[in-house]
Amino acid sequence: MNKIFLNGITLEQLAEALIPLLNAKATNETIQQDNEILTREETCKLLSINKTSLWKYTKSGRLKSFGIGNRVYYKRSQVLESLTPLNH
Repeated sequence: MNKIFLNGITLEQLAEALIPLLNAKATNETIQQDNEILTREETCKLLSINKTSLWKYTKSGRLKSFGIGNRVYYKRSQVLESLTPLNH
């Protein structure tokens, strides 16, 4: 295992140097999560609904689905955006 020795730097300086790197990583994880593709089961679990309700929301246009072959998927960011209309 490689070791890194830091000479002449305080703990505070190290923390300040790491903050932008940690923020960039958090931003990348958020982007990846927003672009995450969910199955019907995962979408039902996220919304706490059953598959019949999911089907109704999809057919009514409240949720947008994507088909790949005979499978149906939902984009997490679009599902989360649709929560407001589902509650009204």
